[in-house]
Amino acid sequence: MNAMLRLLVRSALSMALIGLFSAGLALAQEPPGMRIGVRGEITAVSADSLQVHTNGGDNVVVNLTNDTKVRAVTLANIEDIKPGSYIGSAAIAQDDGSLKALEVHVFPPELAGSGDGHRPFDLVKGSSMTNGSVGDLVVSNGRVLTVNYKGGQQKILVPEDVPIVNLLPGDRSLLKVGVKIVTFVTRGADGALTAQSISAGKEGLTPPM
Repeated sequence: MNAMLRLLVRSALSMALIGLFSAGLALAQEPPGMRIGVRGEITAVSADSLQVHTNGGDNVVVNLTNDTKVRAVTLANIEDIKPGSYIGSAAIAQDDGSLKALEVHVFPPELAGSGDGHRPFDLVKGSSMTNGSVGDLVVSNGRVLTVNYKGGQQKILVPEDVPIVNLLPGDRSLLKVGVKIVTFVTRGADGALTAQSISAGKEGLTPPM
């Protein structure tokens, strides 16, 4: 093998390794204590941890504690949302300052108040999350939700192709190999990921959050 060919082979191997390694660094580079969203499929389950193949291609271990909340995600529709419903919506700001939903999840009454407020979110670049009570729902001119939360209000347009799901109380029986999940974790000083909450899709559903 001549020098030029050896150089090309080394370069190709280096780029492949960088591609595999850099995805794994994404989670590791987050500062300890920061809340991180992990989205993917469960590949193994034990009494106190999950192995997850993330949508970004990483394989990570997520530790479970007695405080880890598990919720079930099921399909819903716009008719399930009524004035007074408590919802959450990831959304993107539009030019007029209103928000366009990327997804909407409907909480049961016993979970009303969960995550109340409006804040940045990590679903896509520039997205936000708004959790609050629906003040009104206008369906005659588009589908627009008015969402009220402590200290503010947002109007959110819900296009017809945007997924709407129910977020229901669940337990660890939902956590099985092949189940798609969204889990919010914190990273410890030792790099370990610990789940605060897990939303698990039922009947093959991929949680859209």
